[in-house]
Amino acid sequence: MFVWAPRAWLPGGWRDNVLLEIAADGCWAAVAVGVGADQAPAGTERLTGSLLPGLVDAHSHAFQRAFAGAAERRESASDDFWSWRDRMYGVALRIGPAELRAVAAQLYVELLRGGYTHVCEFHYLQRDRDGSDYADPLAMSWALADAAADAGIGLTILPVLYERAGFAAPALRDEQRRFRASAVDVFEAARRIGAAARPLVNAGLAIHSLRGADAASIESLRGLAENVAGPIHIHVAEQTAEVDDCLHATGCRPIEWLAKGGPLDARWQLVHATHATPAEIGAVAASGAGIVLCPSTEANLGDGLADLPRWLAAGVPIAIGSDSQATRDWCEELRLLEYGQRLTLRRRNIAAAPEQGVASTAERLWSRVLDGSAAASGLPSWGLMKGSRADALVVDADGDGLLGVVPERVLDALVFSSPQAPWRDVMVAGRWVLRGGRHAASTAIADRCREAMAAIG
Repeated sequence: MFVWAPRAWLPGGWRDNVLLEIAADGCWAAVAVGVGADQAPAGTERLTGSLLPGLVDAHSHAFQRAFAGAAERRESASDDFWSWRDRMYGVALRIGPAELRAVAAQLYVELLRGGYTHVCEFHYLQRDRDGSDYADPLAMSWALADAAADAGIGLTILPVLYERAGFAAPALRDEQRRFRASAVDVFEAARRIGAAARPLVNAGLAIHSLRGADAASIESLRGLAENVAGPIHIHVAEQTAEVDDCLHATGCRPIEWLAKGGPLDARWQLVHATHATPAEIGAVAASGAGIVLCPSTEANLGDGLADLPRWLAAGVPIAIGSDSQATRDWCEELRLLEYGQRLTLRRRNIAAAPEQGVASTAERLWSRVLDGSAAASGLPSWGLMKGSRADALVVDADGDGLLGVVPERVLDALVFSSPQAPWRDVMVAGRWVLRGGRHAASTAIADRCREAMAAIG
């Protein structure tokens, strides 16, 4: 199968007249530049819009889609991350495998509409409502895999090591009972998910946070994963209270502790990394680890702003995530990421780097999160290149935010001009899952989601 695009974003930037061949395994078999539409093989699908790679959503809690928009009122003197978290637990205690599949499938369709073609599930909702094991301990993992299949999106499941409520706590709180998992539990879960070889599904490992797992358990998981190439994700330095607690308990800041302990390498993905010192940023850069920023969730929860200029300058791999599902659109995430910096620094185009030949803020941010996608998801490569999975987005040049925009400004307009529904078509593994902005199963998936959310209450 061949597709031809008048313009496509290849490694290095935009290229004109691009012919792409899709192999039987759903990967790009060949990518050629400078091929006129009339030179394409018979049967080639000729696209009219610019072509971009899909993006990896590197941090998602699918069940929290059922809670999105439900915590935007304040009934007490103050409200912060910790009070939001306690209310979110109520949803976590009520949702079962059937409801999770329904809610996650709806989320995944929304992520496809938002330009994501693969999602990494930071999966700690593992046990039954009373904290006991399901007959199959992976019942909730399979619910996520089934939801991904319903939507047609790629999925990395990251079972989470989670064993205590805080640095000084011996165990989890009762309302956290569904999250309990040891190093052996999560390693075995990841092994089983990988062995199942479900289409478009792979597995990695995760640690909830330094407050959620003690040093011995983290070291045990690191030992189990010594010869495993998949990603290892961890929440870190999201809140100032977390940083203060870590300093009190260990004498180190969270990222400092990870860097000093020596576990960091290119497999590690530090989620949020909001409160990092220049020295910590340097240590992460030296280790090869990446970070996952979640701008809409970090704004929604009042986390703070990451030091984006330093992370960019240090060359640290960056990915983005939808996290709590306050937003399900990567254009909005990149817009908020840049706008937060502008508000703080009172300057414009913070992420642009004309001294490096990148004058476009959107293009620099896009390039960096695209480059961080493979490591975050545990896939061998990512993008419009031979061997990568054939995931792509066809830009709707007639959309409100793009109407009349010259081709070389398309990414600028995608990120900084709204409102818009920018994708005409979306491809995952060589198959169109959205056509004309529509998903073939969207009505049935939405109906099941409504029923599930009514049951959750």
